[in-house]
Amino acid sequence: MGNLPSPLSSFVGRERETAGVEGLLGHTRLVTLTGPGGCGKTRLGLAVAADLAAEFDDGVWLVELASLSDPALVPQTVAAALGVREQPGRALSAALIDYLRPKQLLLVLDNCEHLVGACAGLADTLLASCPRLRILATGRQALGITGEACWQVPTLSVPEEGQALSLEQVAEYEAVRLFVERASLRLPGFELTSHNAGAVAQTCRRLDGIPLAIELAAARVTALAVEQIADRLEDCLALLTAGSPAASPRQRTLRATLAWSHELLGERERRLFRRLAVFAGGWTLEAAEAVGPGGGIRRADVVELLSRLVDKSLVVADSGSQGAARYSMLEPIRQYGREALGCSGEAEAVRGHHADWFLALAERAAPQLKTPQQVAWLGRLAQEDNNLRAALEWLLGRGQLVEASRLAWALWLFWWIRGRFAEGRRWMQQALDKGAAMPAAARAKVLFVAGTMADGQADYRSAESLLGESLGLFKQLGDRRGAAYALSSAGFAAIGQGRNRQGIAVLEEAVELALAEGERWAAAFMLCFLATARRNEGDRTGAQQLAERGLALSEEVGDREGACAALYILATLAQESESDGGRAGRLLGEALARAAEVGDQTNVAYCLDGLAAVAGEQGRLARAGRLWGAAEALLEQIEAAAYVYAPDRVLCRDRVAPARLRLGVEAFEAAWAQGRAMTPGQAVAYALGQAATEQDAGAPDAQAASAGVVQDSAAYPDGLTAREAEVLRLLAGGNTNKEIAAQLVLSVATVQRHVANLYRKIGARGRADATAYALKRGLAQA
Repeated sequence: MGNLPSPLSSFVGRERETAGVEGLLGHTRLVTLTGPGGCGKTRLGLAVAADLAAEFDDGVWLVELASLSDPALVPQTVAAALGVREQPGRALSAALIDYLRPKQLLLVLDNCEHLVGACAGLADTLLASCPRLRILATGRQALGITGEACWQVPTLSVPEEGQALSLEQVAEYEAVRLFVERASLRLPGFELTSHNAGAVAQTCRRLDGIPLAIELAAARVTALAVEQIADRLEDCLALLTAGSPAASPRQRTLRATLAWSHELLGERERRLFRRLAVFAGGWTLEAAEAVGPGGGIRRADVVELLSRLVDKSLVVADSGSQGAARYSMLEPIRQYGREALGCSGEAEAVRGHHADWFLALAERAAPQLKTPQQVAWLGRLAQEDNNLRAALEWLLGRGQLVEASRLAWALWLFWWIRGRFAEGRRWMQQALDKGAAMPAAARAKVLFVAGTMADGQADYRSAESLLGESLGLFKQLGDRRGAAYALSSAGFAAIGQGRNRQGIAVLEEAVELALAEGERWAAAFMLCFLATARRNEGDRTGAQQLAERGLALSEEVGDREGACAALYILATLAQESESDGGRAGRLLGEALARAAEVGDQTNVAYCLDGLAAVAGEQGRLARAGRLWGAAEALLEQIEAAAYVYAPDRVLCRDRVAPARLRLGVEAFEAAWAQGRAMTPGQAVAYALGQAATEQDAGAPDAQAASAGVVQDSAAYPDGLTAREAEVLRLLAGGNTNKEIAAQLVLSVATVQRHVANLYRKIGARGRADATAYALKRGLAQA
């Protein structure tokens, strides 16, 4: 379990370091690998993590920080790697603590040097609250917190100058082994011989055993003899050692190696190399063609020049899962390229081209997020996350607020689906802080995005204020489409505060306006909000019609997210009928599949919760326990309370206690633990019938049957039905009949009938007798 990448090449040497770090992690909860850039900290850390993976029940998880520039995003990056999402009104660190506290897990924080303060603070917080967590960090300096053990990663062993060694002895040094292994990959048939051993040893020695430098040198064997490489390195080192006196010799050596590799490039290759360093987290050929041309480089030249950089190991190419190559640079190389770009006098223009490209990409993606191409474009935006952040940071930093507002307007739905509420709101606050004279159209968009993100955080009061101003500006501008969107989010805010009638009025206006503007996607989503509000008001027929209309519109435009919302509402209405659990299960299964497809973990969790309740009603109690456990684990990680489905969560939770009693506490808790241990993907597969545990053999529940549990009302004391047990539990909790009706989505008359029946069965003369009975029988808690 975990997310460690598969190594693309062998791990050479480091036997002593690997054993030492593994031993240190055995009795120290924070180990930091330190050393200069290019010394192999990341590779050693990944090797250690892979070796120890079997010792951590909850896996080994890598968090790559190299391309991150904003310290405030460190918790979010860790959360993204773990699948933990922000929770309303809480720091993300608190959500991480809740998720990690029970887990035995190794967290690898890679490349912390530029984010030391943020990494140190988060590591200290997590370790203090999560007793089974261990952290392996890499960086050029220690994090500097209590309990940290530092391991200085040395360079690879090299032959000493003037040492008389046999060929076999030279071959034993780590640096030589690495050079030969990498050179043979570049030049099949290359091997260490008595003729080249001296030059190989000299090359490794002059590179001070730095792995990255050795790999770059080894890549040159396709163009130069080893003797030539050694000679050119000597000239290059002599040229570049007059760097900063504060820099260590090894740092200067690495810089010299990188400078030497840079100097070996042709002029146009150098120009493209430094321009490509603007990318954060990789790039595509099309993106390279957007920032690369100029100064003698035509668009048509970029692919050839890029291929040369790949051949010379300055750029890494990954063919990708879709067959389209994606490119990146190792971080030390990218940093060198960024320095070169800064010295070139063209950094401003290149960063501008970069921002323009990703603004255009986001604006191409925005309408596609509302079509059958939704899933593919969500994945594309997720892949370019760091580039999009860099573009937005650049635009805001340059005061290009109109362009920043366009980028945010294009990205808001992506942020919403993926739960990026805090990040989106923070960007918009920066824009508002800078935008005293922001044009009205730009301000209206920024306010809308900020208000919608506040909705997502369940900060409905702030959302109302932001959206009210946004709506006013859109109306002044005559922007009916923008007004429809602002009305939609404002209606969501009203529902979130329990003002259903106000929300209904606002949303009805929004739907009418959206349809008039041809915004069928938006209207479909608004209809789902309307259906929820109608259902909350007790209008089941109206809710059904609205949800069905929203589903039809969503399917017409190909929007899986909107269809998921409509299906979920229809499923809850089917559940409330008390006689249509099969239909509810089918609808929830469809909703779950669509939520999983778009990566909406919140709706995944709610669908798992609903399917658990359906399984419980069908007597598949162990299955219900597993699904509830999986839903609970996921809900602990995500922004569940930000959704207007919160009453459904209450209803599902009230069904847990009766199921536990019917199955038996021990068996139910075992099933629950199995569910909690599932990854979200495993839980979805299990819920949709694509996977099963040994105990889950269908209905009636195999585990319940083997335990001798009767699958009817006799499983409850005195013959209570499942619904009567639910009513009794709420009654004992001090709820009035009206409150019980609201929570169970029943009529008050139906609740009164259930109360009368259970009073008759248990011999109760009133609420006090019923409460005492419930406490005694374990159907309620004191």
